[in-house]
Amino acid sequence: MILSLLLSSFLTFVELNCENLFDTTHDVGKEDSEFLPEGKRHWTRTRYWGKLNRIGQEILSCSSCLPDIVALVEVENDSVLHQLTRRSLLRNAGYEYLMTTSPDVRGLDVALLFQPASFRPLCYESIEVPVLPGMRPTRDVLYVQGQIITGDTLHIYVVHAPSRYGGERETRSYRMKVAQMISQQVQLCHQENVIITGDFNDYIDNASLKYLEEFSLVNVTKNSQGKNGYAKGTYRYHGEWRSLDHFFCSEKVANRVEQTYINDEAFLLDEDTRFGGKRPLRSFNGVRFQKGFSDHLPLIVKFKF
Repeated sequence: MILSLLLSSFLTFVELNCENLFDTTHDVGKEDSEFLPEGKRHWTRTRYWGKLNRIGQEILSCSSCLPDIVALVEVENDSVLHQLTRRSLLRNAGYEYLMTTSPDVRGLDVALLFQPASFRPLCYESIEVPVLPGMRPTRDVLYVQGQIITGDTLHIYVVHAPSRYGGERETRSYRMKVAQMISQQVQLCHQENVIITGDFNDYIDNASLKYLEEFSLVNVTKNSQGKNGYAKGTYRYHGEWRSLDHFFCSEKVANRVEQTYINDEAFLLDEDTRFGGKRPLRSFNGVRFQKGFSDHLPLIVKFKF
């Protein structure tokens, strides 16, 4: 029994769409004027630093122990990640990070925070998504190969698939392209311990996610619920809880899943005055600033290796 405990290790992995985590400085060539002090959202340093600390608070509340790995979506640049990990509420948590530098029009990227004692990156790559006709340049996929404390090597992909702006059907092929690109890399490189996570901008019954499942990738979070009973998904639209955020794992890793849940702590939620019930407490209601967190809730998977 003691030997079994010594040879096993728990790994807590969080995914969170931060919803427009911009700094207050213009990035040349990017459409970020909305989130500047003189922009329509009046994105001041006070609001920005408040947002950084709330994201830190949100991450820390995901588990009784410090999450080992955190995949972040909708973060603007290296400056934001440096300030999040070095100067916010996370400053003593010891996180290091890797991130993409994408051709996304607004300048948004994805990132991976990790505890060096739990996860040691061996290599990483920013994989650009080919632009299809009518499609705007989108976020790169972040690929990280790394080793956990048991010696197992993980292949992690962080995704922020193209949005549904312009219509779900009209943009469906854009998200399918992301799924095809990742599946091809997993197959070509004969990767076994695979974890794909992020905001796929699709629900479990949509084509891009079904495509991933056809390649023996398991959606281990498809039935995840809020740990406090409020949330039935990570996202709420017109009063209906569903998930745009997912974890797909190869069968070998899926067998290591101990628990999945959504972090729906009361302070992350707001009253839905139109449809009733609760909804994520986002930073803005329209253009009205309300000191919120995000329009998505964190998704958590605990593995045992």
